[in-house]
Amino acid sequence: MKQDGQSRGDRSVTPAKPFLRTLAGETLARPPVWLMRQAGRYLPEYRAARARAGSFLDLCYNPELAAEVTLQPIRRYGFDAAILFSDILVVPHALGQALDYVEGEGPKLEPVTEAAAVGRLSADRLHEVLGPVYETVGRVAAALPPETALIGFAGSPWTVATYMVEGGGSKEYAAVKRLAYGEPETFARLIDLLVEATSAYLLRQIEAGAEAVQLFDSWAGVLPEGEFERWVVAPTRRIVEAVRAGAPGVPVIGFPRGAGLLTERYLAGTGVDAVGLDTTVPPGWAARALQPKAAVQGNLDPVFLLTGGAPMLRAADAIVDALGRGPFVFNLGHGVLQKTPPEHVAALVRHLRGDAG
Repeated sequence: MKQDGQSRGDRSVTPAKPFLRTLAGETLARPPVWLMRQAGRYLPEYRAARARAGSFLDLCYNPELAAEVTLQPIRRYGFDAAILFSDILVVPHALGQALDYVEGEGPKLEPVTEAAAVGRLSADRLHEVLGPVYETVGRVAAALPPETALIGFAGSPWTVATYMVEGGGSKEYAAVKRLAYGEPETFARLIDLLVEATSAYLLRQIEAGAEAVQLFDSWAGVLPEGEFERWVVAPTRRIVEAVRAGAPGVPVIGFPRGAGLLTERYLAGTGVDAVGLDTTVPPGWAARALQPKAAVQGNLDPVFLLTGGAPMLRAADAIVDALGRGPFVFNLGHGVLQKTPPEHVAALVRHLRGDAG
């Protein structure tokens, strides 16, 4: 375990920002903290900006407003990292897939279910469509406090492909699994396109000012072991290698939600610098199996944050007790829930920083 400013790997200089120091392998006395979906509907100032934008997709593509909502939780809580406000589905949208967000129902896409539909997708206009996102990154990078890191992100190929094939969210993942299992060559072409586009997208975010990037694989846990290796681990490894080649020293966090025991295989096979833990991963197991190899991030149940008070603080303390002796970033096991009182977030941050006031 690296301590006292030493970093893992061949990086010669440990970054000054606590979040980046942790991702470099350092163990800090106070773990840095940020929360997935920290900029979101639980904040009244976010709801006001969202109303100004018009639609959710308009908000993602409005650099002024997207930068504003990215910065809102930093102003409120002083998190150690800001994460770009955007959505994982801007990539398929930039590849030419029709996308809409229906209030109360979530994203709706024109399903990609056959080779001809995959063939109609193209990365030719990727950066043109996603240009506003890069502008958002630049605006946020220029406005952040000097101690606060900026995280860029994208969806991992398996999860993004799931939305693309299913046409939205899914409970059984039957359509995407049938394509992956029954027509693996067609599905591989879709995955290859997503690897290419996602790698280019992340590198442009880094060029614009992102200091670390996170890959969200929200549906990693729905695949059996062999398919997990093929459609989760291998594509993620290719993206990590592309980021390393194009932006040496920029850390990559992987979040394979639902992977369970396969999280260890994910970490070893992808080469990510840090691994995000969902709510179900036992922190004690993570400390033994994962933390000696990489920084870990997580994993308070968002419902504890919704509940607040003593139950939330006890649960947070148990996680810090288990993981705080190695490189560790405090976070949730998934995103902040919409009905979470903002004062609960403030109380959690104060507690983690030892501030009783």
